[in-house]
Amino acid sequence: MLRKVLLAGISVTALAMSVSGALAETIRIAEHRQARIDALNTVVPEIENKLGVDIEVIEYPAPEKDYMTKLLTELGAGNAPDLFTAPRGQDVADMVSAGYVAPITDEVKAWDGYGALFDVSKKLVTDKDGNIHVLPAMLSVQQLYYRRDLLEKAGISTEQPKTWQELIERAKEIKTKTGAYGLMFPMGLTWGGGAFGEGFQALVVGSSTPEIANDDGTLNLTSQGITDVFGVYADLVNNDLMPVQPLLGPEPWVIPKYEMFPAGKLAATTCGSWCYIYDWGPESKNPIPDVTEAVGTWLVPGKDGGEHVMVDLESAWAVNAQASDVEMAKKVLLELGSVKADVAYASRIGNIPGRRDAGDDPDFKKLDALVPILAGAEKGTFIKTAPGFSAVSEGVARATDALLRKETDAAGAQKILVDYVRETLGDDMVK
Repeated sequence: MLRKVLLAGISVTALAMSVSGALAETIRIAEHRQARIDALNTVVPEIENKLGVDIEVIEYPAPEKDYMTKLLTELGAGNAPDLFTAPRGQDVADMVSAGYVAPITDEVKAWDGYGALFDVSKKLVTDKDGNIHVLPAMLSVQQLYYRRDLLEKAGISTEQPKTWQELIERAKEIKTKTGAYGLMFPMGLTWGGGAFGEGFQALVVGSSTPEIANDDGTLNLTSQGITDVFGVYADLVNNDLMPVQPLLGPEPWVIPKYEMFPAGKLAATTCGSWCYIYDWGPESKNPIPDVTEAVGTWLVPGKDGGEHVMVDLESAWAVNAQASDVEMAKKVLLELGSVKADVAYASRIGNIPGRRDAGDDPDFKKLDALVPILAGAEKGTFIKTAPGFSAVSEGVARATDALLRKETDAAGAQKILVDYVRETLGDDMVK
């Protein structure tokens, strides 16, 4: 009888341990947009088999602003998934400073993929103290995309613009000769983080203020360089060179990028490498025939010269500091930085892998439009971030919204930015 009781006790204990282990080994991953979910699901079975875990993919709202709202709410409540992505570099520092992200410095540096990362990838994720909190599996390489076919037909030069003034003059020529809007930068409140990440920062690096984050942690926002950047936006709006009304709508990218650009009503726009795949590729909602020939790219020129390959993090993977099993979540995270995972995302949404050896992958080589962009990442430049950058991003959205509505000029837009950041972070944070 005693033996039966002991065996029963052992069985119950083993069952409890088994159930507990099963729960601990289920890793929940937040992802959004169907194309991204499809990319993730191509590598999930392999990761599950390799690590002996169950992976549950949690679908989040698709628009980036909604994604971040839900994620930050759940992180604050302590019930967010074990793994998630920070949409852009500007989001990382504040998430780290809030304690939401587990450090992964040792794991990443010991990872067999670390040596294959681009130098810019390593720099983007390494803070001033040498710590790493996110994995740069995917990069955003920002350029200016233009309708080469339309410009050539109208006899307009397709040569790389050398300065901001030359870029503006090209946009004016496009408008005069074709009737199409000549150039668009993301602007306004409803574009959210894209107002900074997909446009503003690319001009900042070519201004007299090439960095915003100072070494002492303050933010350099009162300089003439920032005024000059807002001046470019003001020129585009005031000279009717870009579509304004669509940018004031709830999804401001839809009409200009998915409708006007394919129709030839917008001739040039900032965009990332995904535009060749997700926005205008053969499987997009409104494809441009022979897109890599019809659409060319310019680097973003500096105010007085220079050309910049603007690189940022694109959905950098992070481990929730309150994950159910932090160590296992870190192992899954490193698997999400594999070449196979990088290429799965690249093929579906057009992001650039954060590691150079992805260029040797046969499936990546088939992505003709992305191959030269991957090579260009070797010379990539970027904006250093710091805690408080989410306020800078929101301030830029507010300032450019006022420009869209013609409620202010460049100096006034800068004041809106500075006032918002000071109100949010404190007077001593802005210089």
